[in-house]
Amino acid sequence: MRGSLRYIIAILIAGFSLVTYWCKREKNEITGEMQHVDMTTEQEIALGLQAAPEMARQYGGLHPDQEAGRRVKEIGQQIVSRTKAGDSPYEFDFHLLADENTVNAFALPGGQIFITAGLLKNLQTEGQLAGVLGHEVGHVVARHSAEQIAKSKLTQGLTGAAAIAVYDPDRPSTAAAAAAAAMIGKLMTLKYGRDDELESDRLAVRFTAEAGYDPNAMIQVMEILSQASGGSRGMDFFQTHPNPENRIGEIQGAIQKEYPNGLPSGLIK
Repeated sequence: MRGSLRYIIAILIAGFSLVTYWCKREKNEITGEMQHVDMTTEQEIALGLQAAPEMARQYGGLHPDQEAGRRVKEIGQQIVSRTKAGDSPYEFDFHLLADENTVNAFALPGGQIFITAGLLKNLQTEGQLAGVLGHEVGHVVARHSAEQIAKSKLTQGLTGAAAIAVYDPDRPSTAAAAAAAAMIGKLMTLKYGRDDELESDRLAVRFTAEAGYDPNAMIQVMEILSQASGGSRGMDFFQTHPNPENRIGEIQGAIQKEYPNGLPSGLIK
């Protein structure tokens, strides 16, 4: 492919990707933010429901302890029903997974939320569990999955355009530049993931307190996660999640901002 033609194709791909991304904007009624999203809430719900059974299978299915599973659902629904999350169109459901070894919790688009038995057994209070579930509810109402899909399509379009522009089959050395463009796109995606985690922490502070739980328990969760990871301190830039130690400061700041005069009394720890 001649150089001038490659550049024209690259410009067209990049332009289409940018226009498509910037034209798809919606206001999030829960967070108040203008977001670039690439699917409707109905599509998010359908996608989450479709993916939920396979995600559960990857973690050994649902836990056989029905009482523990019921408690997870109960605390999760309290967070939804007592906060603005309940005003969203999402169909929240909370699941306890059988995996005793993996320490994890995650949310699918549309409101399907999971916590592993490996994480639950490390939690010591209801407030800690509420903090974990509140964080995942935050991911859902902030529409992080829809944002990630839109950003991923933009990134793929731009990096694909860059690769077309710099790669010359007659000059194999340009393959390194194309690979570098792909790496930049990957790092961009990782950054979005970290920002989402911090926003969900801030939302969880609000949600847990409104639901009657002490958001300070989230700090204890971060300490638990740090211990579970062996206390490793990899650089944040190359991680999909911020280090728990760094998230503690963000949570403390969010508590101070939401409740400058102190937390309400009587919150469950």
